Amino acid sequence: MSKHWKPGKQTVELAAPASPAARPSRIRRAPVPINSNVVAAPRRRANSRERDLYLGIAGVLAFAAAIAAGIVAISTFTVSHDDPTADARALEFSQCYNAQGPNCVLDGGTIYVSGERIDIAGLEAPGITDARCDSEHDRGVEAATQLALLLNGGPLTVGPRVRDQSGRIVRKVEVRGRDVALTMIGRDVAHEAGSGLSWCH
Repeated sequence: MSKHWKPGKQTVELAAPASPAARPSRIRRAPVPINSNVVAAPRRRANSRERDLYLGIAGVLAFAAAIAAGIVAISTFTVSHDDPTADARALEFSQCYNAQGPNCVLDGGTIYVSGERIDIAGLEAPGITDARCDSEHDRGVEAATQLALLLNGGPLTVGPRVRDQSGRIVRKVEVRGRDVALTMIGRDVAHEAGSGLSWCH
């Protein structure tokens, strides 16, 4: 009778079971390849459309802003641009019946300077609207014409208010330092104040 051979048993030490985190996973997950032509292309096209849209809107807004700025600049230039000819006309003396500015001549002895009425001291001028005869009226028109020419001949100086012999509030007026009253009297278009001379002959 034969005996079966039984090899000797060897003892094997078993290691402690590893934690689940340390255990190698037996399930392999292969990375899924991403087809860039399929997924990314539509996104690029969408981004491109949005960018084009925004650029178009920005261009329209920039164009509109440029037009608005141009209109404002032209308006400002037109309104505020200094016109030396207009400024000179505004400072000139014209006859009050057709005055274009704040300075004008009412008659041979009365003027308006910056809208303020001034009776010129030292002279009596022939009347126009209150003339007592045709001769005085004609001399009054001549005196007003001569006075406007005189006042436009140079820098004007107006003195303080004083009361003359007849009780009127008058002011001395000078052009280039020369007394306007004396010049008008010298041109025989005015009489000296208080002379009482008549213009009707």
